[in-house]
Amino acid sequence: MVALIIIGIFVISVIYAHSRGKVKQKFSRQLFDHSTFMAPVNMFMTGFSAIPSQPYYDEKEFPELKNLTDNWQVIREEALRLQDHIKASQSHNDAGFNTFFKRGWKRFYLKWYDDAHPSARTLCPVTSELLEKIPSVKAAMFAELPAGSHLGKHRDPYAGSVRYHLGLSTPNDDNCLIDVDGEPHSWRDGQAVFFDETYVHWAQNKTDKTRIILFCDVERPMKYRWAQAVNRWVGSALMSAASSPNDENDRTGGINRIFKYVNSIRDAGQNLKKRNRKLYYWVKHGLIVAIFALIIIPSVIL
Repeated sequence: MVALIIIGIFVISVIYAHSRGKVKQKFSRQLFDHSTFMAPVNMFMTGFSAIPSQPYYDEKEFPELKNLTDNWQVIREEALRLQDHIKASQSHNDAGFNTFFKRGWKRFYLKWYDDAHPSARTLCPVTSELLEKIPSVKAAMFAELPAGSHLGKHRDPYAGSVRYHLGLSTPNDDNCLIDVDGEPHSWRDGQAVFFDETYVHWAQNKTDKTRIILFCDVERPMKYRWAQAVNRWVGSALMSAASSPNDENDRTGGINRIFKYVNSIRDAGQNLKKRNRKLYYWVKHGLIVAIFALIIIPSVIL
């Protein structure tokens, strides 16, 4: 009985995740998307959220972030001095953004779920100090989207946070934009935008100038203290394991320590996809079904 309840909750949460927003992925893609594995957690986060479910939020909902927006020029100066450090992962140790690197996207981590990067404290002392004064900022980085780049439609996996983008050095052009649930927003220097990254979104830079922003994950406000405590615990227990380093002095989380091995399997899969696309999808979906079976069957037996 307990197993059937667990399975039922999971099925409902997947349907809920797929139904959110006007823009949706194909259900076949949603079914095997990483956000699906987090669907029960995300249904909890949005169900007990103190802010409504919508693609964008007003800055007034997050007054503690105003100090970052007000200091955007100082933050920009530090970001522009980091041109040799804002880069793609060099060692397949950033699972969360691995596909973005193939499109030219780059990053420099400032902190990740309360784990400040030593490299950031050294190279960006002012920005690091500003961030340390805002406990609700769980993760932060400088993110670069080169001229001509495009990031495809996707949902981020975790609804325990809300995304904050602060324009630092942008084309200031409507051809450089992010689209969240069908609503476009173009970045501008010194302007901030808040959005829910679990809605389908994509980005493009159809200009001849690189876009650099401050990118933060801000803890989602919850209706109750106990729900906020659950959100905090999930962030510290699960999301912290996805920490990725800027250099050898920074910590690498458990997920990213094993990702290089997973990536080798992934590369083999991509080679198979080039040779036999149909077989590739049979193998991929078969493995995912097997993983679900390994999780569900023991609970049914018990």
